Formats: sequence, C-alpha cells, structure tokens
Amino acid sequence: MNKNDKKYLGIDWGSAKIGLAVADEETKISFGYGKIENDRNLLENLIKIITKEEIDAVVIGIPEHIVRQGEDFEGKLLGDEIEKKTKIQVYYQNEMFTTKMAEANLIERGTKKIKNFDDEESARIILQEWMDCKSIESRA
Repeated sequence: MNKNDKKYLGIDWGSAKIGLAVADEETKISFGYGKIENDRNLLENLIKIITKEEIDAVVIGIPEHIVRQGEDFEGKLLGDEIEKKTKIQVYYQNEMFTTKMAEANLIERGTKKIKNFDDEESARIILQEWMDCKSIESRA
C-alpha cells in the first residue's frame, strides 16, 4: 500500500453488535474486520482500532429513510463522537437491505452459523458501496 493512500473503517451499527470492515484507496476492496460489542466501551474500542489500523476516515451505515425524516440515529450520534475524539472525517452510506444482502452472500459462500458473520459482512457491503460511489465520483 502506498503511504499516501487513505484507509477506511466501515461500521454497521447495531444495538447489540457493531460490524466492522476495512479498505484502502489502493485496492478499493473492503474486507471484513470482525465485530465488537455495543457496550459502554464502544467508543474507546473503536478509537483503539482506528489508531492501530491508522484509519483516515470512517464510513457508517445509516438507513436513508431516517435521514429523510430528520430522526436521530444512534449510528449518527456515534459518528459525531468519533469525529470529536479523533478529528477524522466520518461519512454516511445508505444501509438499506445490507443485512439481507449479507445473509445472501454468506449462504452463497456456504458459511455456517450466518448470524456470527452477518454484522461484519454488512459492514463490508456498506464500505464497499461507499468506495464504489467514491470511485465513480472521482472519474466524473
């Protein structure tokens, strides 16, 4: 990876578990990074990952209908806290149907115990969709 390429952390917010994925500008491919508990240590644990992986920006999945209705979304509140504590940019990507897509991908791969991996796969899809949109925009 080129030193100037940015690294991204994708987040699939959930009330119990947070799915994670990483990607960089060079490969433009997102990879699952696991999941962590959504508990009182969530922000601290995310900051540790951001620091360890030298993340330049975060992408959080957010339901588009909530944005349109102007409702508060806990994933957005998390993004605000990440920006405050780390000073890195947080972006938001529509996450509609990512759980269904994640489950379909995992079934197609023959994954056992899908519920153990769907949060991570959802984060990977969210981040990949954002990377793909960013790539299209840069060519326009």
